[in-house]
Amino acid sequence: MIQNPIVFTFFLVFTGAAVLATAALAARQSLLVAYIGLGILFGPWGLGLVADARLVSESAQVGIMFLLFLLGLDLTPQDLARSLRRTTLVTLGSALLLLIIGGTIGLLAGFTPLESLILGGALGFSSTIIGLKLLPTTVLHHQRMGEVIISILLLQDLLAIALLLLLQGAGTGATPWIKIALLMLTLPGLAIFAGLTARYVLIPLIRRYDTFREYIFLIAIGWCLGMAELAGVLGLSHEIGAFIAGVAMASSPIALYIAESLRPLRDFFLVLFFFGVGVQFNLAMAPDVLVPALFLATAALLLKPAIFRLLLVRTGEPSARAWEIGFRLGQMSEFSLLIAALALTTGSLSARAAYSLQLATILTFLVSSYLVVLRFPTPIGISDALRRD
Repeated sequence: MIQNPIVFTFFLVFTGAAVLATAALAARQSLLVAYIGLGILFGPWGLGLVADARLVSESAQVGIMFLLFLLGLDLTPQDLARSLRRTTLVTLGSALLLLIIGGTIGLLAGFTPLESLILGGALGFSSTIIGLKLLPTTVLHHQRMGEVIISILLLQDLLAIALLLLLQGAGTGATPWIKIALLMLTLPGLAIFAGLTARYVLIPLIRRYDTFREYIFLIAIGWCLGMAELAGVLGLSHEIGAFIAGVAMASSPIALYIAESLRPLRDFFLVLFFFGVGVQFNLAMAPDVLVPALFLATAALLLKPAIFRLLLVRTGEPSARAWEIGFRLGQMSEFSLLIAALALTTGSLSARAAYSLQLATILTFLVSSYLVVLRFPTPIGISDALRRD
């Protein structure tokens, strides 16, 4: 008899992850593959040991917030603005091309025009969590590659939020265009508020009490989660709020210490995230959706690197760097999972279309993370030459 479901779930996640991670490292495989596989094994449609997928998935979102907060700590507002200006056309162009490709695949697979349009839109987003988790922060983040990847992912997040608003409007019968317009006005206001608060409140407090490490730790967590919650209240994603919080604190003299202190906490929640991806997939639907999911996943894995490479080279990026960025962004997104769930709830997607999108996303997570770990420097590289923090 299970006395405490939360303790039992955490036991399964981290004890199981430790065992499978050992096996994955011995086989020179990506750790992310082990975490997702563990979730599928223990989930409701596997052994059924974890019945409450919501507990895991909601807890895991905190890890994404911490990840973006820590990346923001290393990126000044000036560098961010410069990168966003240079990557806007790349982001919009890739989203449009992938919308057409994904929509065509959907129509050929027998989905309705609306379902095909949603599948194409979801195909255009890349995973923030994988793209940044596999990015060596001490080596690449301060270089052009890290700036390009982060700015593309941020713009994609905004597009994904707009798509989610459209789907919500379709479910309620409301017109979401006013909400989208307000969203575009809210983002700069939130950034200004964060910058002023950090400059005139947080940084002076940190300078005054910088000898109390526990206080700095609490300030950092409270600021990150507070900005994330404020962004959520304003209609933005929690992740964008956390990133803005980090950028606002980048000029702090103690930003590096904050980043190092929060890194173990980030990793704790990121293990939960990938476990949650596996837990939420319904294995019983796999035979019915395997073919369309394989077509969508193949299109993402083969065409995304080529599309990003083509567009980035046209903006002046070197070909080798453009290829690597394309491969690092060559998967679908956690937003694709959210889109599938919301569209299924509102009736915009049938169960077959929604699970096709979910399976395609999971397949790209697995294959893309493996390809990146195999070919490029990452914090979890399978060889010493590719392992960089």
